[in-house]
Amino acid sequence: MRVAHALRARDGEEFAKPGNLVEVRFVKGQSLSLTASRLLALMILTAGGDAWRPVAHKMRKSDIRRGHKGNERIADMLEELHRTLFAIDDLSWRGRKATKRFPLIQSSREEVEEDGGERGWIEWEFTPDARRLIKESETYAVLNRQAVLGFRSTYALRLYEMGALRIHRRQSTWRGDMTALRAAFGIAPELYKDFAQLRRKVLERAKAEIDQLAHFTVDWREIRRGRAVVEIEFFFLPKDAPEQLATVAENERHSAGRRARREYAVEVVVPATALPEPAAVPARVKAPSPPASDGFPEGSIRWSKPFAEIARVHGGGWDLDLIAGAYREQMGERLTKLSGAKLVKSWTGFCQAFAARRGRP
Repeated sequence: MRVAHALRARDGEEFAKPGNLVEVRFVKGQSLSLTASRLLALMILTAGGDAWRPVAHKMRKSDIRRGHKGNERIADMLEELHRTLFAIDDLSWRGRKATKRFPLIQSSREEVEEDGGERGWIEWEFTPDARRLIKESETYAVLNRQAVLGFRSTYALRLYEMGALRIHRRQSTWRGDMTALRAAFGIAPELYKDFAQLRRKVLERAKAEIDQLAHFTVDWREIRRGRAVVEIEFFFLPKDAPEQLATVAENERHSAGRRARREYAVEVVVPATALPEPAAVPARVKAPSPPASDGFPEGSIRWSKPFAEIARVHGGGWDLDLIAGAYREQMGERLTKLSGAKLVKSWTGFCQAFAARRGRP
């Protein structure tokens, strides 16, 4: 809660979520939708360091609905939070292991505008069980508000919170069996019974969003017994400076076209001064595709696509080989470990950061 107070004082985009709330499990067969998960995150952000106190917290409806014109979805989100149960390991009155189930929201009030207006506030109180979890939490995850609101998958948001809780630990991993994985993500028993389907529909999609919007990347290892996957271990790795700058820029951009940018299918506008030949108006070119080669080219990059195209688009007009030399110097031996889409992402972020630091030549 002291961290939450400190982050609130900065008046920035970051806020703290208690580790106990990140680790809390969904009751079997229950989970929160993406919109309800975002609302819960906004509630924790708004409550800040006072989340553990038995008081009512308040938020404007306009802060919840963002670009939506109406408030009709707010009631649905509040009711979903009220009826969703969470579970933690506890002890019974006899001192035996037990599972405790409880909701996070005790009561809520939503102002009703008699004139049909879209103004108003909501207020809510956390349950005593939720407040106790918050108060007793000794760990916390620092989340970015723009990233939380930018995710399009509830599974990506859950994995983002799990990673944010562990990224600064000595061992930044999470490991669990399939039951623990489903409970952590809130995956219904009837969904994705085949692991290949779960990998494709949940894990790969969550990884793609996190690698684009979070301040870290995620990967995993599948532990098998025979041919069946019995456990999974997630690894969370912090991004380097150029990648973090690219992430900040992406979070500040409109969400429209985000998936296309992630898959290298977006079109970007290139100023005429960056084109090889003079042009009267800006030209539109397709964003470069991932490189076919396995590494960053040696020597001049002028004839190496898509590296030259990336430098022309994002390098601010600086000499391509000058940027490439600075990139090799900064990356050092790490450059030999990058290839494919990760190399493209790293190179793009560096070009953007290079231009941002130096301005136009």
